Amino acid sequence: MANTMEEKPTTDAQPAAGADRRRRRFFGKAATAAVAAPLAGFPMISVAQSPVVLKMQGSWGPNDIFSEMAQQYVTRVNEMAGGRMRLEYLPAGAVVKPFEIMDAVSKGVLDAGHHVTAYWYGKSKVASLFGTGPVSGATPEIALSWIHQGGGQQLYEKLLAKLNLNVVGFFAFPMPCQPLGWFKNRPPRTAAELKGFKYRTVGLAADMLQEMGMAVAQLPGGEIVPAMQRGVIDAFEFNNPTSDMRFGAQDVAKFYSMGSYHQAQEFFEIIFNRDKYNALPADMKAILKYGAEAASTANTALAHDNYSRDLQELIVKHKVQVSRTTADIYRGQLAAWDKVVEKLEKEVEMFKEVNDSYRAWSRRVGFYHFTNEADNKLAFEHVFKVKLPS
Repeated sequence: MANTMEEKPTTDAQPAAGADRRRRRFFGKAATAAVAAPLAGFPMISVAQSPVVLKMQGSWGPNDIFSEMAQQYVTRVNEMAGGRMRLEYLPAGAVVKPFEIMDAVSKGVLDAGHHVTAYWYGKSKVASLFGTGPVSGATPEIALSWIHQGGGQQLYEKLLAKLNLNVVGFFAFPMPCQPLGWFKNRPPRTAAELKGFKYRTVGLAADMLQEMGMAVAQLPGGEIVPAMQRGVIDAFEFNNPTSDMRFGAQDVAKFYSMGSYHQAQEFFEIIFNRDKYNALPADMKAILKYGAEAASTANTALAHDNYSRDLQELIVKHKVQVSRTTADIYRGQLAAWDKVVEKLEKEVEMFKEVNDSYRAWSRRVGFYHFTNEADNKLAFEHVFKVKLPS
């Protein structure tokens, strides 16, 4: 019986199976060598990895301009990171309440947070000096420069260590002075008239205004209008015309007193869980740090555009009566702050150390600033032929 597996004769047109396999192996090796050879003089190209993702929650509602400012920071960080790291921003309440962000980041519940130090000053009243302290004789820009150049960052880190807070923090956006706030009826004209008001503010401003006879409730922005409607408070400040208008301040009050010493300078605190921050390579750490400085410029431009336009809308469309806080109230605030400082420097560890550093910087830099600064109010009234509110 014929063997059906009998090998066929070999011809030039039909090589043996073994020879065919040898030829495929040869060309396979040659192809590999051809690909590898051009790469020999160049660094290896790594396979793309998934980006490091950090969840950041703010203390601001989704419609607040402060959420837009937080997003400006996030956008800059993400673009500079080039796909290797990504921040994801969450508005207030997404994971924790606005005043709980510091604890959440320290414990690793959140990777990062965007808020102000007044929101955790219950841990130490010193915290409020880092961005939400009352009058020091400084402008917001001078105050923020103390953080970067005058020793403020080092004192801040010392306070974090003292309180066992497992975070790394940076600061951004020298905020314009906050208004004295919103009143249902004619705003007070003298310091004595502030007595008895049930008023919303936060941080050391609460200590100052309580010293002036106000009853203070410390509330996040989203709770202000409901508190006004229920009569829990009868006057308040939050921060600026845009934020105030967006949450409906004009619907519960019609008198807006601009300017105050209670929070004459403030800036955002951007925090990261220290363990997660330390696990990052040096270039990503630098992006998170210097991204805060980049966001300061973007935040300032956004604020100037929106705050100025929305103040006009409050006046023209919503018929809000805008006035300037009086000199008598300013003098009363200064006197009250002197008493608060004297008390806290004796009772609260690190308060005097931080306040002395802040004051020394403000005195030296402020002397230069106010000696050199032009009378821009005079120029404004001359150029535009208008009289500013008084």
